Amino acid sequence: MAQELEGKVAIVTGGASGIGRATAERFVAEGAKVLIADINDSAGAALAAGLGAAARYQHADVSRADHVQALVDAAVECFGGLHIMFNNAGISGGRHPHFLDDDLEDFNQVIGINLFGVMAGTQRAARHMARNGGGVILNNASIAGVMAGQALMSYRASKAAVIHLTKCLAIDLAQYGIRVNCLVPGHIRTPIRSMTSSAVSMELQERIEVALKPVWDSNKPLKRDGVPEDVAQAALFLAGDRAAQITGAILPIDGGISAGDPVNHLQELLATQAAVVAGN
Repeated sequence: MAQELEGKVAIVTGGASGIGRATAERFVAEGAKVLIADINDSAGAALAAGLGAAARYQHADVSRADHVQALVDAAVECFGGLHIMFNNAGISGGRHPHFLDDDLEDFNQVIGINLFGVMAGTQRAARHMARNGGGVILNNASIAGVMAGQALMSYRASKAAVIHLTKCLAIDLAQYGIRVNCLVPGHIRTPIRSMTSSAVSMELQERIEVALKPVWDSNKPLKRDGVPEDVAQAALFLAGDRAAQITGAILPIDGGISAGDPVNHLQELLATQAAVVAGN
């Protein structure tokens, strides 16, 4: 069976770890040449070296348009073209549990990476794609951009903007044969989700993850742990020819969180009613 991305060239931003790393590995396994972009040079270079001749690493801060343009130029120079742009890089910003206590000092950085980085990545990749027969843009949002909630307001706002931007870009770029879709992960085990410092031992990190699991699972119908490979598989589908008629799609990879409340409230209501009746 032919590899799904044979002959394709992709850029994966934020590719040194988590979802980006899993996607870079999956794309290479499916025949693509991949330019991995990140600011974690040691991890990015090591990943590219491990993937062999099909991968290269380049330092890039996606909040800088010149860095993004350099990525496109490098992909074309190294691999002869660009067919897939995965705007994956993102940060959560400061973890302020209450909005009134948030000093908003990281707002510009969060928006710069999470939103401007997507806009710049799409624009610079699309300029090349429009002149060369089209291509695929994938944007990585978050369940936080779909479901309203407390805390992390800058992050939530940036991801909600990415979702709407994706729909607008899908319409705008369709004339050039460019498909634009958005992945919406929820509760995926990645460094950006981690509630612990990297200085904490692995053993303690695992214990904390076990303790937090019921909280992560509380609003998720599927209690299975989401992992980066789940998002990578969805990215592979949207990047390939099987999704040739799909653009402007917002694809949740969230275990059912966005489908609705997993608690059977009718059962709770009937149980409460029965308890009251029994007490009379």
